[in-house]
Order: sequence, then structure tokens, then C-alpha cells
Amino acid sequence: MIKKFNIQSLIRPNVAKMKPYSSARDEFKDFDSEMIFLDANENPYKTNVNRYPDPQQRKLKRILSKQKNIPVDQILLGNGSDEVLDLIFRAFCEPSKDNIITLPPTYGMYSVLANLNNIENREVLLDYDFQPDLDEISRTADTRTKLLFICSPNNPTGNLIASKCILRLLKSFNGLVVIDEAYIDFASHESWVAKLDEFPNLIITQTLSKAYGMAGIRLGICYASMEIISVLNKIKPPYNINKLTQQCAIEQLQNTTKIKSDISSLKEIKDSLLKVLVKVYFIEKVYPTDANFILLKVDNAEKRYTQLLENGIVVRNRSSQPLCENTLRITIGTTSENKKLITILKTLK
Repeated sequence: MIKKFNIQSLIRPNVAKMKPYSSARDEFKDFDSEMIFLDANENPYKTNVNRYPDPQQRKLKRILSKQKNIPVDQILLGNGSDEVLDLIFRAFCEPSKDNIITLPPTYGMYSVLANLNNIENREVLLDYDFQPDLDEISRTADTRTKLLFICSPNNPTGNLIASKCILRLLKSFNGLVVIDEAYIDFASHESWVAKLDEFPNLIITQTLSKAYGMAGIRLGICYASMEIISVLNKIKPPYNINKLTQQCAIEQLQNTTKIKSDISSLKEIKDSLLKVLVKVYFIEKVYPTDANFILLKVDNAEKRYTQLLENGIVVRNRSSQPLCENTLRITIGTTSENKKLITILKTLK
């Protein structure tokens, strides 16, 4: 466990002093009672969405709490993981003064949010095995380094970051370590959520967009200490998760059998696809993956991307990313979609 970690020393002074906005539904929390609501200036005529949603998403959080074995007061929900990440920047990083560390090639929104919030982004490239350079991270960090972002499984490379690397960073890094687990449900390693009590500087973000099949509702999840969640709750918009999103998420999360079946099917389909991809003549390397996508090194990424597009298949050219020259990222589709992909790949000249 890290020593002498003080979350108060990391909070922006203005955030520490501010009082959060208290909405009508924050003050009256009993949503199940038959009451006459005349407190929030809503339209009284029923449309199913004429009332404001629960600002703390209590029913949804109770389901997540039970499934993840995490107390409700250690959960924050956002309008996609991107809102969660933005809140973390706003709560802990002082514009034009503080800095963060990211580990390219990685998820591009960390850099975008750093620019948006006027925070210096100090990039420390992964090594050629797509693992962190621990010594370089240590040299790069200073007293104004507030956040370290680790994407595991990493996007766009697909690999898990080694547990020994993450443990060393959790024990040595003086700021907050944010582990982005958007793809953890496809991985062979368990979530770092189980380590929250051990490391008070740990923040974990997850999403319902990938394994849970709900990209369209935009729901991100943050797991952290009660103290960190309290700070984020102070600055989040009062009704950031709409009623329809909450209803859809509650319904889908309770369908655990189908979710597990879908994840299992995608893993099997991925394994079958991997065996075929290594035989395609212009694919030079198929990178190991613990996600629902595969990174491929090809002879000419722009050419192959265009050819696939002309045949009705959209993939992602990741060649602009460090260490990813001539690479394509391919998401695992259905069995029929993958069959069409393979058929086309074998015909390309």
C-alpha cells in the first residue's frame, strides 16, 4: 500500500471550497412515493419523461454494487466514460499549472481532454511489447503531475498491461492512477476493482459500451474511494444520466445470462478469426489481444484500408499512432460479418 497518500492535497483549491448545486431531486429522494411534485418546475402532464431523473441513479448503482461487490458510495456514473474522465481532470488538475502522464499508443481522449482543460500531457511511449517504461515514467513525473492514465486492455493494441507494472506504479506514483478498463470483460485478468481498498490513489473507469452492448446509451462508470467519488459528485452536472439511459441500463444489466453468453461467443469468434488472419499473405503480424478487437500489421495500411472500404467493410487505420506504423484495428463482428471479412481479405491483391 502506498504511504501517506492525502487526497485533499490533490484536489484543486476552488473545487475543495465550492458547494455543489443542489437540485430539487437531490433534496427529495423518495422517487417511489406517490407524491404531488411541485418542486422542480416540471411539466405535470405524463409523457414518461416529464420528470427529472434520479440525479444519483440509485437503483442502477445498487445493481452495479451487487454485481461488482463495491459499495454504492464508491460508484459514479457519467455520460459515457469520457464525461467521467473529464470530471477527473476538472477535479484534480489546475489549468496551465498541473500535468498528466499518458502512455501512447493509447486512447486518444486522454490527450484531447488534457488540451480541453489546459493541462500539459507528458507522453511516455510504451515499449515495443506495448508495456510501460517504468523508469521513464518516474523521470517524467514531478510535483505537479496529478494523473497517470493506463488503458488495460490497451486501445489500440489490445494487450493487458502487466500486473507487476501496474502494482509498481500504484505504489510509487504520487498522484492518481486511472486505469481505463473499457475492455476488461473480454480479458483473462480480473478487474482492478478488487484492489480499491488497498490503493487509495486508484481510480477505475469502465463502460457499458463494449461487452454490455450499450454504446448507444452512453453510460460510463467510475469506481474509486468514497473520498474521490465525493469530490467528483460535487462537480458533476445534476442530471447527467437521463431517465431513458437509466431504464435501459437497469434492464440490460439484469440480463446477466445473455451478457455472459455474448461475451463468451465473441471470445470464441475472435479465436477462430485469429487462426485465419495469420494465413493472409499481406498481414505481417497479428498482435496478441485481450479485447474485442485485433491489431494487425500489414504491408500497406492505407491501401488495405481503402480496399476493405471499397468492399463495404470499415476498419480503423491506426498508422498515425506511435509504434503502430502500417496497422489496422479490426473489431470482432458476428460470425457472418467475419466470414465476409475473411473472404474479402483472401481476394485482395
